[in-house]
Formats: sequence, C-alpha cells, structure tokens
Amino acid sequence: MIAVLGEADASSLEHCLATGGVAVFPADTVYGVCCDPDDATAARRLYQLKGRPPQRPAAVMFFALEHALESLPELEDAVLGALHALLPGPVTLLLGNPRRRFAAACAGDRDTLGLRVPLLSAQLRALAGVGRPLLQSSANLSGEPDARVLADVPARLRDGADLVLDGGPLPGTPSTVIDLREYAARGEWRVLREGALAPALVRERLEPLR
Repeated sequence: MIAVLGEADASSLEHCLATGGVAVFPADTVYGVCCDPDDATAARRLYQLKGRPPQRPAAVMFFALEHALESLPELEDAVLGALHALLPGPVTLLLGNPRRRFAAACAGDRDTLGLRVPLLSAQLRALAGVGRPLLQSSANLSGEPDARVLADVPARLRDGADLVLDGGPLPGTPSTVIDLREYAARGEWRVLREGALAPALVRERLEPLR
C-alpha cells in the first residue's frame, strides 16, 4: 500500500515548524529531519538527535520554487536562471548568502546557503502546501546510511521527533550537491557530491545558460 500524505499532514508539519518542533518527513530522495531554519534551539536539538556537529551547515528546503524566490530577492539573474533550470529537483545548490539568512541552518558558514526544492511525487504532493522554509538534514545518525523507508530512520530520531510523517518508500539516493557560489561572477559550477541527478544531466541543464 502506497502512503499518500494529505492536507492534514502538511498542516501538522507547518505547525510543528512554527512551534519550535523537530519533524521526520519524506522528500524526493530520502527521509529527512527538519526544524525552523531560524530557531537555534530547535536546530540544536535536531543536531543532538543526529549526533551531528553543530558547526556543520544544513540545507534550507522550500516545497515550492516560488516560495524560495520570494524569500531570496537578492539572487542575481544568472543564479535565478540556474535555479529555474535545476529546481524543483533532487539537488542541493550552494549559493552565496550575502544577507546571512537562516542563521540556524548556516551557523557553520554564514556566507553560504544550501538550497533544496524537492520534486514532489504524487504521494507527497500535499507538502507543496507548506509555505515555510525548513532546516533539513537526512534522517540518519551522523555518518550512517540514508533512510529509504520510515523503518530505516533510527528509533532515536523517530522517538525524539515531535512529528513523524510516513511517505512510503522513497528512491533512496541523496541529492546531488552543486556549488553555484561562483556562477554569477564567473559562470563556474562544480558537483561536490554525486547523487540522484547525474553530473551529465547537470551539465546538460546549465551549459546552455552560459
């Protein structure tokens, strides 16, 4: 049986984020754990649950590209073009963060923002109703394998979270990490971690924009 999230799940996630909670949730790649990206207390708790050093940055996820663009009006035109070419999709984009937004997510490097906008499958489409950004990391213990199904999420995370959403089996390959911090100035980009989107497809989408 395929687990399908509904509007009530999206509302529960939004409420969890707004009230300082930590949630386990499904994305387009693997299961994640999340909190409000400006809530230092919630972020500290999330990092403790994962056993992750607090100085390591986390990505900020929006469930719709328009929400990301509204929250980041300072992005250069070249970067906007790259975002439209790659998002939504199974990628994490490293961008310059000149206004030092999302302090809890970017604590280890305030000048860099990791941005995620997942490509939601039919069973996860209700999450598009979540208008808030979220600090997100994979729902595993630091250094351990990623979770493809909810049962793969360590009990420590499931029991310690305020909300757990089951989206059924996920693809299981983490996002491809692409460094776009020199894209506006020099047109340069690098794949820092190969993942769900092959480097050849990244090149195919970005090269025509140069």
